[in-house]
Amino acid sequence: MSMRIGIHDLSLATAGYVLDLNDLAAATGVDPDKFRIGLGQDQMSVPGLDEDIVTMGAAAALPILERHGRDSIRTLMFATESGIDQSKSAAVFAHALLGLPDTCRAVELKQACYAATAAMQAALGIVARNPEETVLVIASDIARYEVDTAAEPTQGAGAVAFLIAADPALVEIEPIVGVHTADVSDFWRPNDSATAVVDGKLSIDAYLDGLTAAWDDFRARGGVDIAEIERFCHHQPFTRMAAKAHRRMAEHTGTELGVELYETSTVYNRRMGNSYTASLYAGLAALLDFDDDLAGRRIGFVSYGSGSVTEIFTGVVSAEYREFRRQAETAARLDGRVPVSVERYRALHSGGAVSSAADVEIPVETDGPFHFTGIRHRARQYRA
Repeated sequence: MSMRIGIHDLSLATAGYVLDLNDLAAATGVDPDKFRIGLGQDQMSVPGLDEDIVTMGAAAALPILERHGRDSIRTLMFATESGIDQSKSAAVFAHALLGLPDTCRAVELKQACYAATAAMQAALGIVARNPEETVLVIASDIARYEVDTAAEPTQGAGAVAFLIAADPALVEIEPIVGVHTADVSDFWRPNDSATAVVDGKLSIDAYLDGLTAAWDDFRARGGVDIAEIERFCHHQPFTRMAAKAHRRMAEHTGTELGVELYETSTVYNRRMGNSYTASLYAGLAALLDFDDDLAGRRIGFVSYGSGSVTEIFTGVVSAEYREFRRQAETAARLDGRVPVSVERYRALHSGGAVSSAADVEIPVETDGPFHFTGIRHRARQYRA
């Protein structure tokens, strides 16, 4: 009998502030239904000046360490597309904040919104070789676009951390995957820009093209038939994108796939906004938290990262998953965000990119467990 390896625990964190998209609609003269129904978004998380991908990522990981300890973690992988340094990984900063053992490798992975899935696949291989080890994966991002653009209401911020281990309590990841890569200029962030560049229509088309190509590869390599997949988690830059992906999957496979197969996975993303690498796994968090009939069921995952890379894989939910859910603490984090006005959000938006040219101190303003405290001698500073 082959070893079961997969996601043993999972935890979600987000930023300290929240903007109601009804307020953004009123301020910009847009019908709120364009955001609420057209994009499928109700709110977006807004980081304080003392928050970034490291503070959110470490906050997501902390409950996992409190539940399982630190001793078995020999690898920390940090997936992000809103990196804070061109050389030093966000994983090293998070490693220090979390008090992980010195005998631990730490690395950052990048490929738009896809990188957390690459981290997961690498982690599965590490655990397969050394089943007594566990791998901590953090996916953390801040989606920031220019104000007064079509992409502005699809911003957001969030992080998901998950532990890869043998005999997982949540989801066993199955070995067969379908992958597809194409060089597409649908979305990117140049080195000299604090905000991303996006071609919205092209990005939707590239996502859907990648989905069909990855599905064909999945089936060609012996992946299960569509009828054997009982739930879906699609990457969600905005939650209506999950609906588009689900429809394309149904059309491509000639199968009737009801909205009930994916809709639960949109609960958290509707409130956080786009969290890039964390988006797919925030969908899994919602599915595990709100679906009481998942034991033994197979989930189909569609992971997409602009530029573009797509991967389709499957996982079977463990019988005991309900005992390990974090619904209450995730609700507390989302409900505990401080509402901000459009004016305050835009001030935070413009102040979010801190130059390293001069030393700066950032006062603590949010109530999370970790804080970015500024720049000293061109190096970022953090505090627990």
